[in-house]
Amino acid sequence: MTDDPRQPHQDDAAPDAVFITGARGFIGRTLAAHLRERGSRVAGVDVAADPSTGVVAGDITEPDGWTSSIVPGAVVVHTAALVSNTPTLAEAWRVNTLGTRRVLDAAIAAGARRFVYVSSVRAFSDLGFPDQVTEEHPLRPDGNPYVDTRIAAEQAVLQAHAAGEMEVVVVRPGDVYGPGSRPWTILPVEMMKARRFVLPAGGRGIFSPVYVDDLVSGLTLTATHPAAAGQVFTLSGGIGVTNREFFGHYARMLGQRGPLCLPTPVALALATASDRAARLAGGETEANPTAVRYFLRTGTYSIAKARRLLGYEPQVDLAEGMARTEAWLREQGLV
Repeated sequence: MTDDPRQPHQDDAAPDAVFITGARGFIGRTLAAHLRERGSRVAGVDVAADPSTGVVAGDITEPDGWTSSIVPGAVVVHTAALVSNTPTLAEAWRVNTLGTRRVLDAAIAAGARRFVYVSSVRAFSDLGFPDQVTEEHPLRPDGNPYVDTRIAAEQAVLQAHAAGEMEVVVVRPGDVYGPGSRPWTILPVEMMKARRFVLPAGGRGIFSPVYVDDLVSGLTLTATHPAAAGQVFTLSGGIGVTNREFFGHYARMLGQRGPLCLPTPVALALATASDRAARLAGGETEANPTAVRYFLRTGTYSIAKARRLLGYEPQVDLAEGMARTEAWLREQGLV
């Protein structure tokens, strides 16, 4: 095991065999396509099967038939998670923490060679972290089930590495957008069309975008690079922009003047009312106070470690990423 960045490594090197959880999700399917183009044999598991791409149906919290699809020597990339601000702690823990340990156990039993856990920058907490926060900064549980169960899952993965059970890598992606991204492309566009998307703090909070292709390139590096073993990496676009600027791109595509930017107390009051109405109707909404508070971040995330150890370098700037995203949204009839 080494963290020497001078070790020879091809930037586009791909593992021979890969198993992806959440293989039909946004990140999972983009990663799978990228790896197949580079000659990897890719299989995976999701809630629904897709035999044409080697994806079997399964529940990651229940190690049953899907585990036999992990071949010895494969790299397991664990993207499956309950990505939402609405579940209870018990629901989020079952999928995000227990599910991660179940997949890790399956990888160990199958003789996989590396386990890449796709976590989130939200492990730093949504608020209260310094600008250009590094991987060495202590994680901060904040009572949000999504945040806290991500932190617990990271602990389980790194504990397995420390115990010599499995070679692991933890990846914390920034705000991943692009074709197929529900949280940062599809959902904002849908909400803006319905005039239900609001930003607190006058839109001055900071967003840390990473185009999906850049994230996938970084994940490929973590799957193969010798220096990645046992490490934690933040993979973002290397920039921070205001929420007003980022979501302003979607407003332009929709022919709107811009996203609705409000004082924080007003935005929180609207989100609280929306959340209460959804619950009274027997449902739930992502337009809740937790989501609004996420838009109050003022800090950004350092990618210096990934640059230094892996040679990671984002290639798609925001203008190009939004141009590609707009083309896809128009193909889908969403703008």
